[in-house]
Amino acid sequence: MTDSFLTDLLPRLAGGAAHTHALGFAFEGLEGDRVRIRVPYRADLVGDPGTGVLAGGLVTTLLDHVGGLAIWVAMGSFKPIATLDLRVDYMRAAEAGRDLIAEARCFQMTHSIAFVRAWAFEDSPDNPVAASQAAYVVESTGGRPVGANLRTKEGAA
Repeated sequence: MTDSFLTDLLPRLAGGAAHTHALGFAFEGLEGDRVRIRVPYRADLVGDPGTGVLAGGLVTTLLDHVGGLAIWVAMGSFKPIATLDLRVDYMRAAEAGRDLIAEARCFQMTHSIAFVRAWAFEDSPDNPVAASQAAYVVESTGGRPVGANLRTKEGAA
């Protein structure tokens, strides 16, 4: 993994896409193989105006996105990925008026699938708002063109 990937590209990947920028996602840091991002509390991100709690869909998006960042950290580079499966367990409501932090770690990777665990919390991952486990498809062509495994040999039935 290059220093420029960590210092230049990874922070831009955290909040540089149109939707992550609109939501206010910001890179918080990297500790070993764990990556953190933050979403600042904003009234327009609230799901229930009566309680002031951030929307559940925002929490899911935050966990999914930080999971992708964890995969890029594990791979040491930016390559195409796609969410294959995402399970989110909500453990409690987020505290009204508080930013949310998400932390993720890619704990297993095969040649085509990456497995990630992530947590959303205000102060500590020991008291999560939600936790997720996800599987992502990773680019695994190995330099072969797409569909190369489907080609038949000349003359084969």
